Order: sequence, then C-alpha cells, then structure tokens
Amino acid sequence: MIKGKGKSICLFSSKGGTGKSLTAINIAGFFATQGKKVLIVDYDLYFGSIGLYLNKDYTKTLLNFASDYVDNKSISLDSYVTKYNDNIYFLPSAKDPRSASKVNSKLIDLIIEKSIFYYDYLIIDTMSVLNENNVEVLDSVDLNLFIMNNDLVNIKNMHNLLTIFDSADKKNYKILLNESINPYKNYFSLYDIKKMLGYNIDYHLDSKFFIKNIDSYIFDGKIITLDKKFSKNYPKTYKVFDSLLKYMEDENE
Repeated sequence: MIKGKGKSICLFSSKGGTGKSLTAINIAGFFATQGKKVLIVDYDLYFGSIGLYLNKDYTKTLLNFASDYVDNKSISLDSYVTKYNDNIYFLPSAKDPRSASKVNSKLIDLIIEKSIFYYDYLIIDTMSVLNENNVEVLDSVDLNLFIMNNDLVNIKNMHNLLTIFDSADKKNYKILLNESINPYKNYFSLYDIKKMLGYNIDYHLDSKFFIKNIDSYIFDGKIITLDKKFSKNYPKTYKVFDSLLKYMEDENE
C-alpha cells in the first residue's frame, strides 16, 4: 500500500430501505471525528439522497463531472465536490433521474483515481441493483460493505449476492446487519440469520441505535456521529464504526 493513498468503500444493499445512505453518512461522520478527510459520492444515479440528507446548497453534481469527462475537459474533482465541514465533502447525484444513462460505468475509476491521494476515505453510496455501473463500482473499490436488515426477503437476497461474489472469487466485502432502521422488524436471532445466510455477520447496528427524531437530523443536515455525546449515548454503535475504521487502517499497512 502506497503511503498517503486513501481507501475506497462502497455501500451496497440487495434491496432498498436498509438505511444504506444514512449509514454511509454516519460512517463519514465517525471517520471525520477521528481526523480523517472523507469524500462521499452519491452513485445512486436515479434517486440519490446524500445531498438531501446533508442539506447543503450545491451547484455541481456527478452529472456535471461525467459530462465534462466525456467532453475530454481537463477536470479537477475539487471543482465539483461540495464542502460539508473541514473533513467531509460530497459529490451529489444529479437531481433528474433521466440523466442516469449519461453516466459511463468507467467514471467511477476516474473518481477513485482523482480522490485517493487527496482524501483518506472515499465512501460511495449506490442504488440496490446489479447493473453495469454498480458492478463496476463493486469491482473497483477496496471494500464492499453490504447492508442488510432482519427480514426474510433481505436475507434471501443477501445470500444470493454473496453466492455471486464467492463464485467470482471476490472476497473484498464485509456484512453489516442494520437493525436500527426498524426495531420492530427483528424477526430472526443473530444465530438464525448467520445460519440462513451461511456467512458471518461482521458488523451489527442493533435496535438501540434507532433514532426516533431522525427527520429533525435530516432537516437540519446533521450527522449523528458528529455529536460529541455520540460515544456516550450509543457505545455499541461507536464500537462498530471504530472497528470498521481499524479494519480499514489495518488494510493500509
């Protein structure tokens, strides 16, 4: 690993509604509190929500970057990202879902190339579909973090996804079980989920991380992991994000 080279993480789910985008933001927030410089890229090309969740005015999107790249302009990624705070920056998806077809699947390679020597971590949020663009992302990043919930459909879909990865001999993934998004839908025990999946659960956000007033955070553009009381209020969740960061740092050595 080259010194000073950042790492890329893709958050992917085999179905919608798993809390994937909020998890991406919370990971970015936690990494930022540890002094890391983070870029969040919203690669949900149809209905991305990162810009909405962060509630910051922005003028340029992933589409602008993609269009200029196609036009062979000499472009700097800095000209397209929006600053959230001193450690967090983001590149939102286009507001019009009809523009998704204008994003070339190879664009993610350029984004990674232009960001890994400037940011400590590149966090890529995706849509829940195995299309050409997403497959390119899954192939290109250092780590795929698969987000799943505690329900039968999600467990079945995740099992299928992991089978595909294993058949392709792809091992660059970890599994995060997110039971905080809906604490009333925890149908199976952790043991049962592991048995049905046939895989281990690497990270677990339990129901105690359920945020009743999450809408107020979104309206204010706040990231809960940036709260000074986060580690005290949610010690188990703090350990999850800390464990993820330590894993990524160990991979850098």
